[in-house]
Amino acid sequence: MKKLLVILMALCFAAGAFAQDKENSKKAKKEEKRKRIDALVKQEEEGVIAYKKQTVYGFKLNSDGYGAFFEIGRGKSIKKTMLYQLEIGERKHQKEEKLTSIANFSSPFIYGKLNFFYPVKLGIQQQMLLGNKSNKNGVSVTGNLGGGLLLGLLRPYEIEVDKNGQRTFVRYDSPDSLLFIDSWSDPSASGPNFGTGWNHLSVTPGIYVKPAVRFDYGRLNELVSAIEVGLTAEYYSKKIPQMLYNKQKQFFFSAYFALMFGRRK
Repeated sequence: MKKLLVILMALCFAAGAFAQDKENSKKAKKEEKRKRIDALVKQEEEGVIAYKKQTVYGFKLNSDGYGAFFEIGRGKSIKKTMLYQLEIGERKHQKEEKLTSIANFSSPFIYGKLNFFYPVKLGIQQQMLLGNKSNKNGVSVTGNLGGGLLLGLLRPYEIEVDKNGQRTFVRYDSPDSLLFIDSWSDPSASGPNFGTGWNHLSVTPGIYVKPAVRFDYGRLNELVSAIEVGLTAEYYSKKIPQMLYNKQKQFFFSAYFALMFGRRK
């Protein structure tokens, strides 16, 4: 009987100790959560942007074209973030000039244009904090540096002309290339539409490097509202044919301005 009583008392003591430990663990977790929330509130008041991940989309104007992009960020610390980016745009040649045909109701076209040029970029950037917000209404400044792989999509520029009394599309590398070259003197020549040329699409791979500075002016830290200015250097595996009677290039260098929106958490 005494042994049973001792065993029961030991079990009760162990159960009480376990319950006390569990209660202490709950209190510790609550206290840790409270401190974390207090720290986030303080950072919010001071303008500090702290997050684990962000999703951003944006639009950019290049010195020789335009584009759109999507970005996923993974915060390593308040000062460092890895950015994973996908971008597609269109690059234009500086000599492009639209001509309007004499015929009515015909679309203007660019004489001598050989291809629509669409760079597609997949890369990463290291983002470093240069200056945090002084308050909620301040501006956060970061420096980004990175690069990645590049695919240059070339869609032939096709012009609609009259051939033996029928309307047909011709391109520079087609058997009817002479009609393409003489299109400037054809009063019925018309520009391409969005559906032409895709069946002759070609791809030229390359690499790129992109340094940039980003200014985040959003009032709410969980929302991304930013502008970015930067430079892009692209190198392709072979020369890109853009315009007739102009030197073809493998290396392209441009400046850009981007407007960005997104969310953090």
